[in-house]
Amino acid sequence: MTAKKPQDATELLDADHKAVKAMFEDYKKLAGNDAAAPRRKALADQICMELTVHTKIEEEIFYPPVREAIRDDDLLDEAEVEHAGAKDLIAQILSMQADDELFDAKVTVLGEYIDHHVKEEREEMFPKVRKSGLDLVTLGEALRIRKEELKAVPEALREDALSAATA
Repeated sequence: MTAKKPQDATELLDADHKAVKAMFEDYKKLAGNDAAAPRRKALADQICMELTVHTKIEEEIFYPPVREAIRDDDLLDEAEVEHAGAKDLIAQILSMQADDELFDAKVTVLGEYIDHHVKEEREEMFPKVRKSGLDLVTLGEALRIRKEELKAVPEALREDALSAATA
């Protein structure tokens, strides 16, 4: 058995992007088929928790060295503003029930927000990061470890997500 090659930071983040995209597609199917509110709520909450972890590890571990390495403040500033908008929607979704008015619309808009953000990271940020000389394997390992730490305490993560919009 061969050891799995460690993921570099951009690979880890992009794997998160793909996983969340699949969850949004599943949500769209549930909403389109008038699935029961508890099923839609559970999936929406899962999406929100995954995104909360993802934004935290990007902001805490990935963005600071990237900002220094690629020297593109506009790109990083936009990413942080996009995170703030997503966090606001996440807090709203987490505080709602699936049968509340606008619940499905908010999940849909969050998905569109995330699609836009992912496109900019993939097409603009990640290519610059890969050329920057940053040690992306070490950075990827730090991201993986922090991601595990955050997921180990889901109650704290949920509270953090709910309060993020008011910060």
